[in-house]
Amino acid sequence: MKIPLKILVEGAICTAMSVALSFIKLFSMPQGGSVSLAALPLLIFALRRGAGPGFTAGFVTGVLRLFLGAYIIHPAQALLDYPLAYAALGFAGFFPHKKYFGVVCALLLNMAAAVLSGVVFFSSYAPQGTNVWLYSTVYNGTTVVPEIAISCFLIYFLWPRLEKIDP
Repeated sequence: MKIPLKILVEGAICTAMSVALSFIKLFSMPQGGSVSLAALPLLIFALRRGAGPGFTAGFVTGVLRLFLGAYIIHPAQALLDYPLAYAALGFAGFFPHKKYFGVVCALLLNMAAAVLSGVVFFSSYAPQGTNVWLYSTVYNGTTVVPEIAISCFLIYFLWPRLEKIDP
């Protein structure tokens, strides 16, 4: 399958923007995780170009993040927290006509990867007697819920301008 050059270039630009934005944190959690605008370029790319290109750009972003300073305790955790979590953002591409629904679904899938990683690899951080699934969901939700709100807000204002850009 031949991918048009402009889609490859747009994907590369969105990947680069996402990696750069991942280093600018609006706030960070004590045991890891943060709120940033890193998801926004990938969500926009997926909404514009579809799920396949979105998954690919997200996966590449996750691999780059691994090489640029990831916290790794196990190979499976690295895969869940970086390439798979970022690739999940491509899910928004299944809903180009329901942008906000797609953004919410994609970020919740991103959170699901983080929750699973939290349960399997970081359960020792849960307070004694606390259900690890609940703890990981609440912990990761404190970063994902603000990212959902921020992403939907920014897409609301950016989308009319983005639609005018050559498809």
